[in-house]
Amino acid sequence: MTQRARGCLLEAVETLVLTLIIFLVIQTFIAQPYQVEQMSMENTLLPHQYVLVDKLTPRFDPYKRGDIVVFMPPGATPGSTPYIKRVIGLPGETVDLRNGHVSINGQEISEPYVFPGQTTEPLGGQDHWVVPANSLFVMGDHREESSDSRVFGPVPIANVIGRAWLRYWPLNTFEILATPTYPDLSPLVLPSVPPSGSADFARAA
Repeated sequence: MTQRARGCLLEAVETLVLTLIIFLVIQTFIAQPYQVEQMSMENTLLPHQYVLVDKLTPRFDPYKRGDIVVFMPPGATPGSTPYIKRVIGLPGETVDLRNGHVSINGQEISEPYVFPGQTTEPLGGQDHWVVPANSLFVMGDHREESSDSRVFGPVPIANVIGRAWLRYWPLNTFEILATPTYPDLSPLVLPSVPPSGSADFARAA
């Protein structure tokens, strides 16, 4: 082998190694492909579709209600398949299932993404949760086909791999996965009522 050929071979190997390193860095810290395997996110995501999971921006842009996330469920063993669900409850919030609907901090929310004709029912008997700090309450859009926080409770944010932001395969389903908007769901604070006889009451003129 000539010196020139050896140089070309070395350059090709260096390029391949660099490409592999860049690919691994991207997979580890920036974005990762994920194949949907179950029916729990129908009709938003269907089995065998592929999404790109953003692993970078959640480091400085916290997860929001309506985000679709990929995560390892509590109690999962090494090598288990990650789950994909939608964020419904945020840290510190209360989640209630009432009459087939979801209420956050006592306020019922609109969920147009839920599989048509379905209601949201408790699984296992529990219908009220308080989401701990650094945790998320998640559910699938296809509520009758989803094992989610109704079963295993809120998910620690440390278990979340990232935010699914792009459906890219099949090509005819290519779409950015927009996060729905919700009204302000801060806990309702009732005005304090001064005790009877308080000097703070206004007097009639």
